[in-house]
Amino acid sequence: MTTFFEVKHEQFERKGSFFIERDGTRLAEMTYSRTPDAKHFIIDHTEVSEVLKGKGVGRQLVQASVEYARKEKLSIMPLCPFAKATFDKTPEWSDVLWK
Repeated sequence: MTTFFEVKHEQFERKGSFFIERDGTRLAEMTYSRTPDAKHFIIDHTEVSEVLKGKGVGRQLVQASVEYARKEKLSIMPLCPFAKATFDKTPEWSDVLWK
């Protein structure tokens, strides 16, 4: 069952994350690094707390990164195994994959 949560985004210089928090505590987070040319970003880690496991939260984080990439005209390299598997299962996101 998928429950939708508000995904927030923050970026500091070339590092950033998409995350879900409750009462100031991060319950899920996907981190990335932007390339020096600022045209791409690399998803390097996704983590979801036990409280939110099985609710589709990891996929929501990846989807938020896809929406961000489309809006900003960026491409994504999903190095994180979870993000890569999610991209592999979602061919409609191939337009933002870093080729």
